[in-house]
Amino acid sequence: MKNKIPGVLFLSLYIVSCSSIQKDENKPTVTEESFSDYDPEAKLKILGIELSDPSAPVANYVNAVRVGNLIFMAGKGPLQQNGENITGKVGADLSIEQGYEAARITAINQLSVLKAELGNLNKVKKIVKVLGMVNAAPDFTEHPKVVNGYSDLMVEVFGDKGKHARAAVGMGSLPGNIAVEIEMIVEVEQ
Repeated sequence: MKNKIPGVLFLSLYIVSCSSIQKDENKPTVTEESFSDYDPEAKLKILGIELSDPSAPVANYVNAVRVGNLIFMAGKGPLQQNGENITGKVGADLSIEQGYEAARITAINQLSVLKAELGNLNKVKKIVKVLGMVNAAPDFTEHPKVVNGYSDLMVEVFGDKGKHARAAVGMGSLPGNIAVEIEMIVEVEQ
């Protein structure tokens, strides 16, 4: 014989369980928070991140191209404030944690380019797509854990608007033996 809960009893249990959930009227909902607290410029200050002047392209290309309300950003690498890149193959020369940090530094470099393009990061409507390329040892398979350094920072700075589609792939080599190269597409205000 199958156990059946009569509809009235089920409805009563549901009402009791829902009534025990209390809503804090002073706390904004996720949707309200997304709109009222959206201030990437202030978030950078809270995180202690200072953007620098973006590095110049190293070949015949530009850092960013705007088409309508989309900005297509060229690949950037982990250029540190001391002027040196983080180099080496993740899984051979570098750990996942070092690769993660290289991706995070790359994210800061991309934000510098984006701010130079827009004047103010509050004009960003959505981080749309990220392509993360990891300079990896042939047997390395944890590329997503490395590129999370980039993605995590985008969400820290932009909140829900920083969540994006993404690819994280391994490469046999990257220019100058940099640890990562990452590009992205961003939707901005018209």
